[in-house]
Amino acid sequence: MTTDADDPQPAKVTTRIQIVELIVLSIVALATAWSGFQATAWGGRQALLYGQASSTRFQADAASTYAGQELAADASMFTAWLQAADAGDAQLQQRLEQRFTPDYAAAFHAWLRTDPLHDPTAPAGPALMPQYRNPSAEQAASLNEQASALFSEGTDARETANEYARNAILFATVLFLVAVAQRFGDVRIRIAADTVAILLLLVTLSSVGTSPRVW
Repeated sequence: MTTDADDPQPAKVTTRIQIVELIVLSIVALATAWSGFQATAWGGRQALLYGQASSTRFQADAASTYAGQELAADASMFTAWLQAADAGDAQLQQRLEQRFTPDYAAAFHAWLRTDPLHDPTAPAGPALMPQYRNPSAEQAASLNEQASALFSEGTDARETANEYARNAILFATVLFLVAVAQRFGDVRIRIAADTVAILLLLVTLSSVGTSPRVW
């Protein structure tokens, strides 16, 4: 009569289970290392993007400040021009006009064509004319948009880094399940625990496979 100890079938099943577990552990080791690398890389990218966003924001603030200074200077000279016009000092008016910034000067001449000194419906000043542009203000707006885009990209990088970190934790859970499975002498329980570990491994690998990568 053949006993369980003499039956080669359980031994073959155990060997196959061990082979599967070895494959799972090998995949988990590689995937964990990959997830750790990606988490670190994306964390570094987050810091880089946030730094670029901060630097760009400083540039935008500087451009905005300069734009305000330009407009203030033009507005001050425009006020002086109005006073010279009221006093009938054409020479002073001409000198003041020469001191306008080029973009303000273009708007000023367009404003004059509206006959503002006699037409009460004319715009109150050149800065209100559609022809008025301030390149520094436009540069500030453009830089602010770039800063916002960089900050948003940095936030996405942070989320990606967190996702890889979560995947690394799930891979550690797979290792735990396989280690627990190896503690059971009952083949059915061991297979059940390994099955759960494999399913979790597949789900986590799918998450890793669809996540952005930094090479």
